[in-house]
Order: sequence, then structure tokens, then C-alpha cells
Amino acid sequence: MSAAVSTPAEPRTYEVRTYGCQMNVHDSERLSGLLEDAGYVAAPRGDQADVVVLNTCAVRENADNKLYGNLGHLASVKKKHEGMQIAVGGCLAQKDRTTITERAPWVDVVFGTHNIGSLPVLLERARVAEEAQVEILESLEVFPSTLPTRRDSVFAAWVSVSVGCNNTCTFCIVPSLRGKERDRRPGDVLAEIEALVAEGVSEVTLLGQNVNAYGVEFGDRQAFSKLLRACGDLQATGLERVRFTSPHPAEFTDDVIEAMAQTPNVMPQLHMPLQSGSDRVLRAMRRSYRRDRYLGIIERVRAAIPDAAITTDIIVGFPGETEDDHQATLDVVREARFAGAFTFQYSKRPGTPAADLPDQVPPDVVRDRYDRLVEVVNEIAWAENQALVGRTVELLVADGEGRKDAATHRLSGRGPDNRLVHFAPPSDPGVRVRPGDLVTVEITHAAPHHLLAERVLGVRATRSGDAWEARTAAPVPAGVTLGMPTVGVPAPLPDAPACR
Repeated sequence: MSAAVSTPAEPRTYEVRTYGCQMNVHDSERLSGLLEDAGYVAAPRGDQADVVVLNTCAVRENADNKLYGNLGHLASVKKKHEGMQIAVGGCLAQKDRTTITERAPWVDVVFGTHNIGSLPVLLERARVAEEAQVEILESLEVFPSTLPTRRDSVFAAWVSVSVGCNNTCTFCIVPSLRGKERDRRPGDVLAEIEALVAEGVSEVTLLGQNVNAYGVEFGDRQAFSKLLRACGDLQATGLERVRFTSPHPAEFTDDVIEAMAQTPNVMPQLHMPLQSGSDRVLRAMRRSYRRDRYLGIIERVRAAIPDAAITTDIIVGFPGETEDDHQATLDVVREARFAGAFTFQYSKRPGTPAADLPDQVPPDVVRDRYDRLVEVVNEIAWAENQALVGRTVELLVADGEGRKDAATHRLSGRGPDNRLVHFAPPSDPGVRVRPGDLVTVEITHAAPHHLLAERVLGVRATRSGDAWEARTAAPVPAGVTLGMPTVGVPAPLPDAPACR
């Protein structure tokens, strides 16, 4: 849904601030597209936007404090910026609803996870009526992928295959806010990927809150593996890399492992949440798998894909967790040999079953266990990275992922296993390397969270590099075609538990 907005002499500007998981990042691309389709333009960096949209997360305990702290700051900004509007969307908006405008009456619009397409209409309605507009729907009306999209870059893109989740994990409030799983038809997913590749995208990440459950709505238990193989058929058109996040161990089947191993452009990388290595804690979490099943999946993945890099999510300090439970988690981490892990201290969320469980673990105990877990995770990740020194790797050159690249005069890219590699530019000044191009390097040094390469062995210019060059050489069009996404790059996994 889009709406005409009264256009002043200069178009109104917008800024979207994103908190939380990959689904929120993807939704923010849609929100930006909707606003541009309605005549807004992105505020230049450093300028105050006329419309500020906060796309919120409800996973962490301090999510409420973060939101109202940001809104408090924006209240003073709004007083100095005539006509400024503030909108709050996402999971926290879905949960808190009118509470937001009661606590922060200067907010103009509150919208939920099921009606992001209403944002331009609600902004205009709030402007005309001069009062806050709150619209929260209980179920999805329009699948987000049919909405306009404004992505930031040109060589990689999120592609949503489903929304919502049918699981009932006791620590997670998000499925109740996102709703039951809704699946897109395979033809619609592939049509979007084909359109992206035609515009220069060479890497897609298939996105779902429980991505390997894809097909449950239309009754095909092998729909996800079939989708991976269909993506393989697009390799000849320029689809170089396919990734997906995040699967649920309980529904991870051998046909998916076979599709990963047999489809050349599906990358040897798997992010599969563990959450805990204790069967007792997994049961309390309502995670419908146990330690042995999880390790069995990893064993079969590595048998089929020896170089696969496996990452995970782990929660420390779940209610009732004992030292023995924590040791069981450390044991699984050591046996699984994760390439990396997103580690979290348990955060109580009102509205989740776990919030009312007895035996909440004292904060100092949680912190101690967390520190010990991080130490083990980093030690293993470093050892796994050191094993790659001397290997030749092909990298997809990134845009802005190396925060110190300007100071170190390096470039950065990601290997097939998604590891981040910082590399020295080619010594030949006549050889250009652009974001979206592919370079072959030799790994010379390893750190826990990245690799270094001192020598570029080869450069392959790509259509993605051409698209990046064209985008950066010309102004970005203000309009966005309805239902036909432009391209962008998925951010690295956010530092928050995903809803799975």
C-alpha cells in the first residue's frame, strides 16, 4: 500500500532506525521503499530527517528502556524541527500498542508487524488530523515482499521465504507478535531472485524465522531443499552465492543437507541456533530437539560438506540453569567446533512463559558463565581460523564491512563460508577492485573473528561490480517500483537473539 503525500517545495526526508533481528532489517528495507514511493527522500547523513521511523525489537529485557530513551531524545529534537514526525513500528509496537503514545505523546504514528504497508497513509493522516495514529493488525494482510523496497547496496540481498513462526519457545515473545508461519509460493520467491540477479545481485540470503520449515503452509515437507536446488538452476544467470538463515534443528532434514552439498552456489555455511547444550534446559525452553540430535546434524553436515563453517546462538542463564547444565553447553561447544557464536545472557521478557519460571539465575552467576562461554567460543573460533592459514579463498568484496579499512589501507570481503577477510589491494595500480567483484586471496593470518590476506592472486570483475559502479556514479532515483525490489546487502547477523 502506498499513498500520495502533500509535496512541499522540497521533498520531506526520512530516516529508518532498525533494532533487532534480520527480519527487522528486511522490514526496514520495505519501510524505506514505501516512503520513497510516497515521495520522501532519504535524509543525507548528518542531517535531521523530517520523519524518523523506529523499527523496534521486543526480544531483549531493555528493549523498552532503549525505545523510550530514544523517544525522549527525539522529543527535544522535534520541538526544534517544525513539522517533524516520529513513527514507531516493529515487535515492540505490536506488543505495547497505545502504551507508546501514552508514555510518549509526541509520537505521531504507531504501527505493527502486520501492517508496515500502512506507514505512508498513517503519517499523512496524523499530519492532517494533528493527532497520533495507532494501527495494529492481528494478522498479515499483505505479504511484505510485495511492497516497494529500498536497499542500500547492489550485490547481495535478503529474500524472505516466510514470515511468522509456529514454535512456542518459552524465552521468545516474537512468534506471538509476528503470528503463525506464512509461506510464499516458490514461484514468487524465485521470481524475486531472478529480478534481483537481473539488476546485478550475485548473492541472496533466504530469510525466515524458521526457514527450513518452509512449505508447512502448502504441505510440502521438502519444499526448502527443492527451493535451494532451484536457486542452483539460476547460477548460470549470475546467482553466485545462496545462503539461508536461520534453520531450526528439530526440522533440519537430510534432504536439505543433500541439497546444500549438491548445489554449487549454495554456500558451505550454516547458522543453526543451539540455545543450550543441556537436554533439561532445552526441554524447559520447549526446544523440540536434544543434544544428540543437534550434534548428529552437525556430523552429517560435515560429512557431506567438509569445509562447512557452522555458527550458532547460545543463551546463558535460562531460569533453573545449573552449573552442570552450563558445563553441558560448554561440552557441546567444544564438540561442535563452531566457527563463531552469538552468545546472550538470558533476558526476561514480560509475556513469555519463561518470565514466570522459578529459579531465576542471579545476574552475577549469569555473567560469570557468560564470560567463560565467550572464552571457549573465541578459543575454538581462533583455532578453526588458524587452520585456514595458507589456503586460497575466493572473496565477494564487501562495501563498508571493514571498519578500519581506511586506516589500514585494506579492503574486506567474505569467503564462501561467510568468514570476514581483510586483504591488501592488488599491487598493480591498474587492477581495480570494486564491491561486488570476486577476488582470490591467500590467507596469511588468523584472528578469532576475522582473517587477513596479504596477497591478491586474482580479480574477477562481475555484473555486481558493474552495478555498484553505476549506482555510485549516478544519483539514486527517488521512486521505487511497486513490488519490484531494488538491491541491497544484508547486514551481518545483528547482536540480538533471532526469533527461532
